[in-house]
Amino acid sequence: TINIMIATTVRSATRIVSQYGRRSALSSSKSIRDKSAVSSSCCSISAIRCSSSAALNNDAASPPQSTQTSSTPHNVYMWGTSKQGTIPLSLLQEGGASASSGGMFSTGNEKIVDHPMSLNLDQGALTSFLGDDNDNNNTDDDAKLQQIFCGATGTAMVLNDGRCYVFGSNKNGELGIGEGPKSTETPVHVPLPDPVAKVSLGPNFSAFLTTTGDLYTCGYGGSAVNGMGCLGHGNMESYQSPKLVDSLVEDGCYASDVHCGEYSMTVLTTEGEVLTCGTGSFGRLGNMETLDQLYLEPVEMIAGDDVVQIASGFAFSLALNKGGIVHAWGKNNEGQLGAGVGLAVDVYAMESLPTPIEGLLEGRKVTRVAAGHSHAAAVTSTGELFTWGMHMDHEPKLENSLLHTKIVDVACGQNYTLALDQEGRLYSLGKGKTGVLGLASTKMTTQPILVEGIPAGEKVVTMSAGWTHVACTTALSE
Repeated sequence: TINIMIATTVRSATRIVSQYGRRSALSSSKSIRDKSAVSSSCCSISAIRCSSSAALNNDAASPPQSTQTSSTPHNVYMWGTSKQGTIPLSLLQEGGASASSGGMFSTGNEKIVDHPMSLNLDQGALTSFLGDDNDNNNTDDDAKLQQIFCGATGTAMVLNDGRCYVFGSNKNGELGIGEGPKSTETPVHVPLPDPVAKVSLGPNFSAFLTTTGDLYTCGYGGSAVNGMGCLGHGNMESYQSPKLVDSLVEDGCYASDVHCGEYSMTVLTTEGEVLTCGTGSFGRLGNMETLDQLYLEPVEMIAGDDVVQIASGFAFSLALNKGGIVHAWGKNNEGQLGAGVGLAVDVYAMESLPTPIEGLLEGRKVTRVAAGHSHAAAVTSTGELFTWGMHMDHEPKLENSLLHTKIVDVACGQNYTLALDQEGRLYSLGKGKTGVLGLASTKMTTQPILVEGIPAGEKVVTMSAGWTHVACTTALSE
């Protein structure tokens, strides 16, 4: 108890000093760099980062290596529920999933696609779908789709040249398309000064990570009721277009990953440090307190853990360190922290400090983690899949039916999980009401089932799980 009290006191003092110093630095930098114009001046950003980083640390941080796949996908498949245009229905090919007998049907204003359907990207179809790019002189008809990121209520397409297009819900400006409609089924180009490597589309705000390690955020900035600071700009303002998180530049930090929750953001730096900002309710910032953070601050309990991967759900986060141990913090109302039944799991359940997930994971080395809305999953070095949360399992549960193969990756959406094995086969389990399981059915399954809609001769390479829609890319099987 004494140690915790001392740690809390030191943490509070450190945060006050850190935020004061940061605000002073930002204030004094106004004469050097106009914040509103920073996104259009890459050279000045790089210069400031180099000088700032050198002053802060003799071992300056390095920009991230590109996270983009090196080859163009053979095919791209999507399925689930298209809400406000999250699935590009005009590109879907009816014969794109020959092994499935599912279909496409309407429920009100939504369209449900209950099996994988390929996107028609041939003969300029993609260029036609994306339309005229008025913000960029690059109108090359040979542009190829590289990655798709499915978010809570939106979708982002990243091309092989790093351009990013978004569509879906924009009720809070989370698409970053400026003053515009509350939703769009037509893709809109998001102009950024560097190629985009990763997009995290949250339910209220979003983040764009570039190949140079810069982070841009937009959307809802918070309120006194919901908490503030989720955009990391030091205020509670909302932004309709992506704005550079310049405090990272001032601190000499490069981002390598980012995840957006309901009203909080979690960032992983190239140095293996985890940063959080936004509302502090339910302990979702991982720093014991429930105070909001206007700037990204370190999660100090795991500061020396050399974290290699992060994941975030609606109001909780996971961090996987190099040793294969997973820490979790935030809301635990559905058992999403994997803490077991020893802690009360109710509407107020939470962990305000990173807590190692034990149970069946103890003694195993975790290699991948994923977080859905209110559940999570992990893959071990031996290819085992564990899931927990959703009011079903309060600690990691081994998915025994997959022991015949080796799982290498996992993704989680809203009440469903996707697992990828070493042969490129995709399995799904969870609630299928929105068609996200891809099993030509909307029924629930508690056991992983092979997604047979991916044609033979193709293997899944990447997958992205939104709340109610899915995308995956494939390559030809060797």
